[in-house]
Amino acid sequence: METGNQTAVSKFILLGLSEDVNLQPLLFGLFLYMYLVCVIGNLLIILAIISDSHLHTPMYFFLSNLSFTDICFTSTTVLKMLANIQTQSKAITYEGCLTQMYFFMIFAGLDNLLLTVMAYDRFVAICHPLRYTVIMNPRLCGLLLLLSWLICLTYSLLQSLMVLRVSFCKETEIPHFFCELAQILKLACSDTPVNDILLYFVTGLLGVIPLTGILLSYSRIISSITGISSTRGKYKAFSTCGSHLSVVSLFYGAGLGVYLTSGTAHPSRKGSVASVMYTVVTPMLNPFIYSLRNRDMKGALRRLCTRGTYSQ
Repeated sequence: METGNQTAVSKFILLGLSEDVNLQPLLFGLFLYMYLVCVIGNLLIILAIISDSHLHTPMYFFLSNLSFTDICFTSTTVLKMLANIQTQSKAITYEGCLTQMYFFMIFAGLDNLLLTVMAYDRFVAICHPLRYTVIMNPRLCGLLLLLSWLICLTYSLLQSLMVLRVSFCKETEIPHFFCELAQILKLACSDTPVNDILLYFVTGLLGVIPLTGILLSYSRIISSITGISSTRGKYKAFSTCGSHLSVVSLFYGAGLGVYLTSGTAHPSRKGSVASVMYTVVTPMLNPFIYSLRNRDMKGALRRLCTRGTYSQ
């Protein structure tokens, strides 16, 4: 591109989901509702797990961390969108955009890795039930969580530092409701082959390896369940991982749709609409999926609500 088109960018314009002025109040109300449901639902999951000693197990330890990650994940994108609609401004500063991008990649990666760790936890619980407490000891659980954080922090920092080397054109409109790395790189005036290779290689790597781990875990789980003679035993074994499998399907299904649309030469709002599924809808549905299909979680939530009623 011509060097004359390059400039020191001070802000980006987030076009959002729609430019229709009449739709903005509806979008504000809808996303505010989904955000509040997401935050309250996931907070209840965290409080129920903390307050109930019966839920102090590896599975619920990772679930509480997933709920915390989902709150942060949704807050990273939705709060700025709501603020822009309320102030009728689509602008976000250069620094604010990179900061949002950085934290978005951290929590998206954490969601991904935590789902993988939870699949491994279910594999150990079903395929090696007698050794479960020995294998999934507190030290291993802490190390798996720490490793997940380190991988996501390193990856996000590397990508953010690479973006700092990029020069942008005067056209700084992002056809999205948040600052996504792939969309930001499409606005660059300077050559970005290294950024593009790093983006698709590492993103693909962080998507393929965890997904492969999940598929391997569930292939072993299914193989183990089919070996159970009683129908009741099969149902009980499968019910322990049914909620996790539902969340994995939602997350990866939406994520795959976004990954495919982000690779198009001409970005459109199709990608931003697909992003709503895994940035807002999936984190909002997670508490319902894990509580409605889990007797222990329903009991803990009931006791938490009862305790709150009596304390008043």
